[in-house]
Amino acid sequence: MFFASDNAAPCPPAIMDALMRANAGFAMSYGADAATTALRDQIRTLFDAPEAEVQLVTTGTAANALALALYTPPYGSILCHRHAHIEEDECGAPEFFTAGAKLHLIDGAHGKITPDALTTALAGAGGAVHSVQPSALSLTNVTEAGTVYTVAEITELASIAKARGLGVHLDGARFANALAATNASPADMTWRAGVDVLSLGGTKNGLLAAEAVVLFDPSKAWELALRRKRAGHLTSKMRYVSAQMAAWLDGGLWLDMATHANAMAARLATGLAMIEGATLAHPVQANIAFARLPASAHARAKAAGAVYYDMGDGLCRLVCSWCTTADDVDALLAAFNG
Repeated sequence: MFFASDNAAPCPPAIMDALMRANAGFAMSYGADAATTALRDQIRTLFDAPEAEVQLVTTGTAANALALALYTPPYGSILCHRHAHIEEDECGAPEFFTAGAKLHLIDGAHGKITPDALTTALAGAGGAVHSVQPSALSLTNVTEAGTVYTVAEITELASIAKARGLGVHLDGARFANALAATNASPADMTWRAGVDVLSLGGTKNGLLAAEAVVLFDPSKAWELALRRKRAGHLTSKMRYVSAQMAAWLDGGLWLDMATHANAMAARLATGLAMIEGATLAHPVQANIAFARLPASAHARAKAAGAVYYDMGDGLCRLVCSWCTTADDVDALLAAFNG
């Protein structure tokens, strides 16, 4: 009954097998190996973006901060949701990597920015020399509330941002879960919707510290390469990162695992709705549920060994992973019910 985070899940056998294959002998370093070249082509094909630049890092924070730095000068601002990961969980990394840019926080129900809220935020931003200049919009899919932006929603928000000359970044730490929830294609949810750069997250969906920056503007490719090196994120033994992500994408494994995690969260949400005194704080659209339960329910679950984030006032976050089972979900629900 481990529902604290999908980060805590183990790597699936296919990924560990890929690592073992990558460990057979010597290979060129710093991404000059055959596996990294093949992965770059694999991602370009997957996204129907033959000129996209693909660069690997080992953390989502690095992917987000490096991506945003491409579009945000020190005197710029990044518009994002008030509870975005880049605001609450990255220790000022976007500000650091941009050499001082400011985050412009936008409110919105269930973790999502609305077109009206974005338009209002931009209406009073920039212009005067005394103000930071709006430079980038960062959206998160899946959001920090566990909700999902549709392709149409991303397209509308990106259109508003681009009308003001902003770059558009998508934090895809759970990108696979968003695709599985919407049945959208990778291209439709990114560059066709107006996204300039994607942080493609693998770690939350089964990988061992493997993330990618997928840049759809090739004119910034060299800058990204230099920024990654300068930031200390050019991994020497890159083939181990590449091998994981290649196996993850091969045959649609990434989407299969995300679909399973989403299904387990849906099962959990259905069960939570049947518990007396329990309410869902946000719609459950991917692999995360936020629920408010009576103190007695929490006490029973913890006594039974359940692990999850208790956020106070009865609210908890419950995250399903690629290896969460129906039995795990049912055991947690039984513990809550008593």
